[in-house]
Amino acid sequence: MLTQTLRDLERKGYVKRTVFPKVPVRVEYELTKMATGIVKPLYQLVSWANEHYDDIKHCRKSYDDRISS
Repeated sequence: MLTQTLRDLERKGYVKRTVFPKVPVRVEYELTKMATGIVKPLYQLVSWANEHYDDIKHCRKSYDDRISS
């Protein structure tokens, strides 16, 4: 599953894959320039979600309680 995810990220241009032809073969992945542009907004989204975690948890519980009734 990890290999499939990494290949998909490479295909979309988010990561660059470098293969070092040694024994055993070594592979490195790094974010592309395009992908580094999303790091800051993504961090802000995660920070926002963490800040509102209790509200989100409360809304989920309220919704689940209402649906299961």
